[in-house]
Formats: sequence, C-alpha cells, structure tokens
Amino acid sequence: MAPDRLAVILTGAGKRYDIVSAFAQHAFTIAVDPNPLAPAQYAADLRPTPPPFDSGEYVPFLQELVREHDVRAVVPLTDLDIEILAEADLPAFVPGPEVARATFDKWGAHELLLARGLPSPPTVLPGTEPDSYPVVVKPRRGSGARSIHTAADREQAEFFVRYVEEETMVQQLLSGPHYSIDLMCDLDGRCLNAVPRSMLESRGGESIKGTVTRDDELIDLGRRVGEALPVRGPCTVQVFRDPDVGLAIYDVNTRFGGAFPAHMYAARPGRTYPELIVRMARGERVEPHVGDFEDGMTFTRWFWHTELDRHMEPTGRDILEDGPRPPR
Repeated sequence: MAPDRLAVILTGAGKRYDIVSAFAQHAFTIAVDPNPLAPAQYAADLRPTPPPFDSGEYVPFLQELVREHDVRAVVPLTDLDIEILAEADLPAFVPGPEVARATFDKWGAHELLLARGLPSPPTVLPGTEPDSYPVVVKPRRGSGARSIHTAADREQAEFFVRYVEEETMVQQLLSGPHYSIDLMCDLDGRCLNAVPRSMLESRGGESIKGTVTRDDELIDLGRRVGEALPVRGPCTVQVFRDPDVGLAIYDVNTRFGGAFPAHMYAARPGRTYPELIVRMARGERVEPHVGDFEDGMTFTRWFWHTELDRHMEPTGRDILEDGPRPPR
C-alpha cells in the first residue's frame, strides 16, 4: 500500500461495484465478502475472504485487517453486520448499537422514529386491528422488497401474516410520490448533506432509475432524521408524500442505498460521500453543507460483468475489445 493512501474496509461488498470503485479512487480499499464470486471485490485493492458475519471470528478478522493495514474506516454495504460493527472496537462508520438494532427491525424503526418526533405511517403488529385498510403486510427484518403483500381487508391481512414465514408487521398502504433521501453524517451525528431523489423505477426494491430533486421539505427531513437518531456515516431514508398522511418514512437504512450513483452525480467536487468518509477518516472536521448539490441529475443503471480465470483471478478481458461502449 502506498504510504499516503488511507485504508478503508468495505464489508459485504456483494455486487456494489459502483461503491467499491468510487472508494478505490481515494483510498486503499479492502473489500470483504464471504462469497468468492461477489463481483464488487474485484474493484478493490485487496479482497480477503472473511468468516461468516455471525461467527465469533468475524470481528477479530476485521480487527486484524485494521491493525495490519492501519485502516481508518470500516463501512458496511449490507444490513447484515451493521449492529455487529456498532458493538465492536472498530473505526466503523455506523450508528450506535441502539439505532443499528432498531433500524434493522422495521417495527423498531417505526417506534424509534415516533419517539424522535419523526413521521412514520400508522403501523401495528399482528393481532392489533389497524385503523383502516388497505394495508401492507411485510417482514420486520427484510430487504429487497421481499415478501411484501397488500391486503384490502382483515381477512387478507390475516392470511398474509400466516403466509409469510417470519415476524411481520402491518402498515397503512401509502400512495403518492415516492422518494429516497441519501444523507451523510459525521461521527458526532451532524448531518453533512441530504440529497433527495425520485424513484422512477425499481427492481427488487432497488432503485434503477431516478432523478435528484431539490425539495426543501425532503432535505430538511433528511437532516432531521440524521441528527435525531443520530446517524454516523451514510444513511438512506425512504418516504412517501401521501395525499392523506403527508410525508411518511417507511424505511431507514443506515448504509449506502441501492441508488448510490445518484448523489455521486449530484455532489460538488471533493464532496462525494466516499470522499467525505475518507476526509473524516483522516481526522478532518468536515463542515455541514446540507442542500449543496446539483439537482435535476437523472441516473439509469445497467449491468456488466467480470471474467475470472480458473484460479478465480480477473482476466482483464471483456466481451468488447475496449470495454463497454461509452454513452454517445
């Protein structure tokens, strides 16, 4: 590693090639994922294979990497280890254990939001009658829009509660425009920026098309969430602007959201979220610049691949001679 390149660990790299490659522009990047075919690890400088998240060896494995490479920031790219990192002795950009635990459980997140004076839609646990129908029945712990079902009445709601093979909750069905707010907070919980984007199209709960939107009400809501919880590091807040309820937060993910490119395109030079994390990891105190971004930027995501040889090493070869054709 070059002595002037700060080291960062990204956990649960998965297919987030966009995030890993963005960090690799500014830091020595170590991507860890238990799956040897996780594509994003091939954008990193180093790709050690970790033990399972839920094993007693996972945290010591990360701590050894921190010592060996003088790592200054550990950033999770999945929900699965946020609480683990929050409780560990690591330079992790995650909220405290209470917030990490609550936001992994959507019922816990609902109660936490209400306790902090933030808008969350009417929500009950199975066995309690909701105020009105239709509702959505969804897992308390889940991602990717998995096992979410709309119920028009009590009979349907009770059926889906039985049908989903895990703990569920029942939430008022929201309508109206759907937004996500990508925010970044420092290690003291100060919101540095909050960038709203519309959800033009999603697949498996992940936004694949959207537009960065300057909306003062959404920007302020993002700032309030970040500082009220508080958040430390990246966070994505998902909201509806419902015609009856108004702004309502239905999910909070204390990590980078699926539409990571949106705030990358919108950020001013030197203020992309990976750059902010690297600057803070160096010990710099970054001043808040909430609302300082370029709006109207639209992203449309696509897919590519990496070829590996028989030794699971990248060949550097592509199906096109010079790689993907650039936009024209």
